[in-house]
Amino acid sequence: MKAALGLLLLLAGCATVPPSCPVGAGPATIAEAYFGRNVRGRAPVTQAEWARFMEEVVTPAFPDGLTVLDGVGQWRNAAGRISREDSKVLLLVLPGQDPAAASARLAAVTAAWKARFAQESVLTVFRAGCAGF
Repeated sequence: MKAALGLLLLLAGCATVPPSCPVGAGPATIAEAYFGRNVRGRAPVTQAEWARFMEEVVTPAFPDGLTVLDGVGQWRNAAGRISREDSKVLLLVLPGQDPAAASARLAAVTAAWKARFAQESVLTVFRAGCAGF
């Protein structure tokens, strides 16, 4: 029991240690957000609507840079049904920010998406990494 507890404490400590970065790179948080484009009761979010969302919400929140990829995915909604849809994947590399700060910055963007397009959720992923320019 003590050995298992010690191992858990050791692993918990490892989870918060920033990565050892190569020369020329520093610690960063990599954040991803997956925006489903299906909207109940209407056509999917169009490219023009996405472009407007980028201009009005995403770019002001992350003016230093970002990458957007097109995706196709699926997920199980709250009713238990599988939903398949086209998506937009927002990839952010945030030098010097910890996951909590990155999450706080991204929260306003995901809340705006859910409100604007009546979405149930936006998948977000955060991980530690290294970045150099």
